[in-house]
Amino acid sequence: MAWTASKIFRPYVADSLNRTAPFDLNADTFKVALYTNAITPDQNTTAALSAYNATSSQWLTANEQYETGQWAQGGVTLSSVVVDVATAGVVMFDAADTASGSAADLAGVYGCLVYDDTLTTPVADQGVCYNYFGGSNTVVNGTFTVVWSASGIMRFTL
Repeated sequence: MAWTASKIFRPYVADSLNRTAPFDLNADTFKVALYTNAITPDQNTTAALSAYNATSSQWLTANEQYETGQWAQGGVTLSSVVVDVATAGVVMFDAADTASGSAADLAGVYGCLVYDDTLTTPVADQGVCYNYFGGSNTVVNGTFTVVWSASGIMRFTL
């Protein structure tokens, strides 16, 4: 079991295109939950199993890294969310870098789940994508920051 890459969930793309789930990248609340290396993310899982803390899912709180008052269980809300279409042939979903409080103690953080915290049906807290941090990350009595790629949280090249 291990992280190896960052991916967009296939069900997110299908549900968006089929209008099965009314995702709104400009208005919905998106959260970032941190995870250990005890999981093997799968972009081809079902919509239900991509959801935060769904029964039988990898994204259970048992695999999550959090600290009360620093990085909330269930994740931190993305801020300054934008859908950027300024580059020809590219659509990018991005946000400001996401940070914990200033006294966080987090260890063994390998990646995160980005999920839609607004939708409740057909799947509550459905995953949008997951991002691998390249290995184990730790902070002791400091600020844990997810620095999003210059290419965005997720990017579609058309």
